[in-house]
Amino acid sequence: MFLMFLAVILAIILFAGLVCVRYLADEAGRKKFYGMVATVDFAIILAATAGFIFRQIIPPTVVTVFGNAATIILMSQLVCGVLVIAAVIFRAIYRHFHKPVIFSRTRRKAILKGALFYPVASLSTVLYANQYERENTVDRFFDIKKKNLPPELEGLKTAQISDIHLGAYFSLERLENLLNRIVAEKPDLLAITGDIFDNEEMNPAAVKIVDAYTDKFKYGIYYCHGNHEYHRGIAAIEKYLSETNIKWLVNRAEKVVGNLYIIGADYPRSAPVIKSGEDSERDELFKLQKKECIDKALENVPEDAVIILLAHHPEFIDDGAERNFLLTLTGHTHGCQFGIFGLPLFPIFKYTRGIVENGESVGYVHCGNGSWFPFRIGCPPEVAYFTLKNSD
Repeated sequence: MFLMFLAVILAIILFAGLVCVRYLADEAGRKKFYGMVATVDFAIILAATAGFIFRQIIPPTVVTVFGNAATIILMSQLVCGVLVIAAVIFRAIYRHFHKPVIFSRTRRKAILKGALFYPVASLSTVLYANQYERENTVDRFFDIKKKNLPPELEGLKTAQISDIHLGAYFSLERLENLLNRIVAEKPDLLAITGDIFDNEEMNPAAVKIVDAYTDKFKYGIYYCHGNHEYHRGIAAIEKYLSETNIKWLVNRAEKVVGNLYIIGADYPRSAPVIKSGEDSERDELFKLQKKECIDKALENVPEDAVIILLAHHPEFIDDGAERNFLLTLTGHTHGCQFGIFGLPLFPIFKYTRGIVENGESVGYVHCGNGSWFPFRIGCPPEVAYFTLKNSD
């Protein structure tokens, strides 16, 4: 499924590049540029494939430089294609309601000169998304209200980060800077909802860095696994975690204060790559595994407990609502990394970004702190803060 989705995206990018050539180049240059676009795109795809196969021996710096360059080239094509197609549609609508303009070579040359706007605007947009937005974290604050909230929980503040994806696009230094930023806001605890330890060489140092911050939060740091931890040596990661003060929750609960409990769900191996609904057999298994995770985590939790659920996959929000959990914190989607007016541009998950309310239960899908690839636009990395308040 994921490879098919990736193939479709690459095909769209290639098509966008060819559309740009069709409308922005003159007749003499089209054939040459068609071949150039196709050659560059296929060269990038082949180099990326070879890099994936031989990733164990390729220096991280090479991955970073190539990844940024490839992203800038391919995404510039895509953005340019979108702008050109929008202009063509607008022109067609305009011509439908106006008399056709008589052909003029002088006018044709002026139009081609004006066509430089599209690649320049596209490159500027992509450089902003690659070099600025994905590096600039925003803070988001939410009040979580509950009737008859115990006095000792009033004002308790939880910070959440997710999907850091340590590696070529997120360094250990950046991780430490992020933790310092959070400490400055003085939350009572930090929740990490998976996909942080995503590089076998960096993971040992990353665990130590996170552990060094546990005493900077009144109630410590809580963590649950994401799917990428299973790709990066889960046994080794759990060994490192066992030697720390990080409260790592794999289908278990931790009492925080009063009757507040944080429970953590493991990442079900049957979880869909994008969203459920495509495979009924797998969907049923996924629902069963989610239920088993939560049932196990609740074994020693009193019935009157106020519960915050940490789970990587956003569809755990449904389980939190069914059990009337106060708050369910998830990640996994990266908010889709493309947004417009605060909404995901491609909502390919059941829940892709932000707050999900269901009765008195609230779910949250974190936009992530790292990236699938080095590009974010309208969807910056974030730190989410949740303050408990009495609704009476």
